[in-house]
Formats: sequence, structure tokens, C-alpha cells
Amino acid sequence: MKRISISIAIFAVALITFAANPPTQEIKIKPVELTGAVFLQKVFNYKENVNEWKYEGDKPAIVDFYATWCGPCRRTAPILDDLADEYGDDIYVYKVDVDKEPELARVFGIQSIPTFLFIPRQGNPQIAQGALPKETFKKAIEEFLLEKELTK
Repeated sequence: MKRISISIAIFAVALITFAANPPTQEIKIKPVELTGAVFLQKVFNYKENVNEWKYEGDKPAIVDFYATWCGPCRRTAPILDDLADEYGDDIYVYKVDVDKEPELARVFGIQSIPTFLFIPRQGNPQIAQGALPKETFKKAIEEFLLEKELTK
């Protein structure tokens, strides 16, 4: 009986401690995988806007056109994960698997992967190809997407 009372007391203390100080869980923002249909809604409806670029988002974005078998794509994936988490309140980071979405790859003329589409809130997007280093992404985000002036 005494063991049960001690066990209950220890459990109660642990429960009170946990309730008073719940473990903090850091929520990481990850890149969002886009299908063709979602791309039309969130990025660019190329079926309705045939002759002019019209971004559908409410903040700047990076779209990564990639494939799962691509080595350079796999090298840039963790960089994009970090950037999505770091800039999650300021930009979107999207991913488009060109094997699953060949129409999107065709519409944007993707012939080499990875290819990155940098989309400012206003104005036309810019394209970059190849496994870019994190510093290049950060510079493009700061200067082109967020239009901040960097001082060295």
C-alpha cells in the first residue's frame, strides 16, 4: 500500500511539473510540395494569364524545380529547408517535382535541374539554375525578393 502511495505521489509531482513547464517544441517551417493544380492557385495561373505574368501569392516565393534522383537537387534540399524555416514569415519556399509535374516543367521551359524561380511580390520572376550555395540564396532573398539593401 505504501508503494502505491509513493508511486501516486511521484506521478502527481511529475504531472504538476510537466503542466507548469511543458516542453517547448520548435515548429520548423518546411518547403511546400506543389501539384499543378495548387501551383495555378498559389503561384501563377498560366492557363488564364497566357500573355502576362501575374503572381497569385501574398508574399515573395522561391520555386524549386527538382527531381528525387538528381544529386545537385538533393544537395540544395537541406539549404531550402533551412531557408524556409529562417524566412518562413517573409517568403514561401515551394518545390515542384518535374517527374510528377511535367506540364509545369514544360510551361517554364525547365531543361536543367535544379532550377529555381525567384518570385517577388511585384514584378517579374528571375530564374537561376544549378546547385546554388546558401549565400547566393540569401543574397537573392534579401536583395531581390525582400528588396533590402545589404551592407558589407
